[in-house]
Amino acid sequence: MTDSIKLKSGELFPTIEANLLDGSAIELGKPQAGADWQMVVVYRGKHCPLCLRYLNALENHKEALAEIGVSVVAISADSKQQLTEHMEKLTISYPIAYGLTEAQMKELGVYISAPRSAQETDHNFSEPALFVINEQGRLQMVNVSNAPFLRPDLDSVVHGLGFVRNQADYPIRGTVTY
Repeated sequence: MTDSIKLKSGELFPTIEANLLDGSAIELGKPQAGADWQMVVVYRGKHCPLCLRYLNALENHKEALAEIGVSVVAISADSKQQLTEHMEKLTISYPIAYGLTEAQMKELGVYISAPRSAQETDHNFSEPALFVINEQGRLQMVNVSNAPFLRPDLDSVVHGLGFVRNQADYPIRGTVTY
């Protein structure tokens, strides 16, 4: 059995800086573009066709998220070259970062997989995760998966976030410890 650290709802989101293709850096969990919340989508990498579909589908929800004050960023462990190649198939306008390290993956509490072959990819990678960080820098919502087939439905996520954002007293859920 291995030790696994999982981020808990209500906790402060870790400070992780990531690289963008234009040479700039972005801080995960720090809202952008006038938003006060941020959705961080961790994806497997360019080798994953389900990630390609999910990231492109997320673009269709970007405006609705912005209307409720939620900015979007995605990240993987891919190299700069891999992300550059992946961008040829992506139709997105939100920031996407590369170079998530294994230490950062562990800090985020995501599941880490080894490639099945050299044709898949050349490095260990994160399985999908989605984090929503509120204006206090705390984890409002957390979804961590160990397989590419288990991802939150984006329509439900956007609808749910709209509900939560419109309820002044809606608490962070899942904070009871045992």
